[in-house]
Parts: sequence; C-alpha cells; structure tokens
Amino acid sequence: MNPPGDRWLDREAGPVVRPYAMTRGRTRPRGETFDLIAVVTATGEQPGDRLRYSPEHARLLRRCTRPVSVVDLAADFGLPVGVVRVLLGDLRDQGLVTVVSAIEPAVDRRPETGVLREVLNGLRAL
Repeated sequence: MNPPGDRWLDREAGPVVRPYAMTRGRTRPRGETFDLIAVVTATGEQPGDRLRYSPEHARLLRRCTRPVSVVDLAADFGLPVGVVRVLLGDLRDQGLVTVVSAIEPAVDRRPETGVLREVLNGLRAL
C-alpha cells in the first residue's frame, strides 16, 4: 500500500495538480502581460489578508526578494511560463511585486549615419 503522500505525486508525470487548477482556469494575467525576460522584484509589502494566495504564490513571492526574470522563475519552479505569468499578475495586482520590462519600446531609434556607412563598407568588402 502506498503512503498517503504518494497519491498526489506521479513519479513519471510529476505533481497531479494541473496548471489550470493553480490559476483557477485563467490563461492570462489581468492587465499587461509579462515579457519572458522582464525582471520581477518583491516590493516588501506584507500580503496580510489582502490576498488569499496559493502555496505557489507564496513561493514566487519568496523567490522575488531578489530581482529575477520571469523565465527563470518558471524554470526554477518547473511551471509553465503561462502559469507563472498569471500568478505574478495576481501578486502585481496586490502591489506585492514590481515588474521592470527589459525591452524598452522603440521610439524612433535610428542608427547614426556613420554606423550605417561603416556597415555598408564592411558588406562591400566581403
């Protein structure tokens, strides 16, 4: 007979809890989504009773005490990136984490003429 703790873990498939159960069926966070390389940091606010979060929320919040990327969080916890994004969205909505996008929006950035000329000369030299 298996010990009671073994029924929640399939040795080959991993935990029996499905991702949609962790996110309550949600597939996207509310508000803006998270880039894979966006950096997440805990704000230091105490969750208190504002958020009745899951163990996964608590683990993510603890891991975010130091800046970490979304993709690293997913890899560290073995969760799909979509699940991590939804859980981080919950934490962001409660003011428990901040997110800094590593990709700045392009605002009419054009290379200088000199740089383009050097590239063109280099290509011609090939």
